[in-house]
Amino acid sequence: MRIAFYAPLKAPTHPAPSGDRRMARQLISALRFAGHAVDVASTFRSFDGDGNPERQDTIRDAAEAEVGRIVHNYRAAAESQRPEVWFTYHLYYKAPDWIGPRVSRTLGLGYVIAEASHAPKRASGPWALGHEAVTNALGAADSVLALTERDIPCVRSLLHARARLLHLPPFLDPAAEVDGVTGDEDRDSCRDALAKRYALDGTKSWLLAVAMMRSGDKLQSYRHLSRALAALPGDDWQLVIVGDGGARADVEAEFSPLGSTGRGGRVACLGELAAPGLQRVYAACDILVWPAINEAYGMTPLEAQAAGLVVVAGDAGGVREVVRDGGTGVLVDPDDCNAFSEAVRSLLDDPVRRRELGRRGRRFVREERSLAAASGTIDRAVVHAAETRHDAARRAS
Repeated sequence: MRIAFYAPLKAPTHPAPSGDRRMARQLISALRFAGHAVDVASTFRSFDGDGNPERQDTIRDAAEAEVGRIVHNYRAAAESQRPEVWFTYHLYYKAPDWIGPRVSRTLGLGYVIAEASHAPKRASGPWALGHEAVTNALGAADSVLALTERDIPCVRSLLHARARLLHLPPFLDPAAEVDGVTGDEDRDSCRDALAKRYALDGTKSWLLAVAMMRSGDKLQSYRHLSRALAALPGDDWQLVIVGDGGARADVEAEFSPLGSTGRGGRVACLGELAAPGLQRVYAACDILVWPAINEAYGMTPLEAQAAGLVVVAGDAGGVREVVRDGGTGVLVDPDDCNAFSEAVRSLLDDPVRRRELGRRGRRFVREERSLAAASGTIDRAVVHAAETRHDAARRAS
């Protein structure tokens, strides 16, 4: 069937890379894998990060015009080009869906939500309007896909009687992620190339952090990582950082006590890399390290595991949805820098365990977090939503 796709926080066509944009694109791929035709129905952004009620009013009013445009265009389109289901990805009180419920109701579409969080404490305060919009959207949804189990309890109570709630753990397409890097020979080639380009020491273990450099939780995670690595004994490792952004100078300053952050230094900042280059960095490194402060779940650990890289991460948010503690990596209290350091040191000292966890991680993503596995769950949600609306239309007639 034809699906109208919408992401109120960040459209899949947005120029800035992020885990949110990545998951939006993955969902579209999974829908198409299941045989559906997908159109991005709108790039309207509803995000208000400042808690400004006046701005939220303005966004809501602008959304009204966007609803009118979308409804007009779909009614004018050929029947074969009209959607049967509206699919919204990621709404919460800072970025509610003002559009999906209205368009779905007006055109009689099934309404699906993927990744919705509902925080009762936001019922009052500067984001009360956005909170109310999320509540209303969840009440209108025919199917909801929860990407983390922690979101389920608050969401379940808001759904209508015929709505379906499914758990959809974060996923990847492993065949695309590893980009042809499949064995030790390829790993050695990637490692040699990286060592030459950035003057890294190939005799040492390479730790890897991959994240945008922006203020807030990302910068806080970098700070925690710098403190944990400052406590890491030994001189047998280097840190490779992939990422860029407005807080890059702050990030480099955080790691400067560890030594030079330039070419040949203890810390190598590679900047932002396109997907093929990033996959080869994953393949070349030894341990992914990330405290994951207030992380929803994180796509980076899945990408790393798909390439056979073991993970040490903070046990926060939904990180357990993407890393199996003791099975594909090690999870620790994100605020305990000493515990983080000890976890990294234990893997540096045990290359056999490190490689085994890496193999398990690759298998975990391939078998349990694949595009094919996700597409089946997503297809059930979409079909149920369409059938629910069709049944409602028949009863009304």
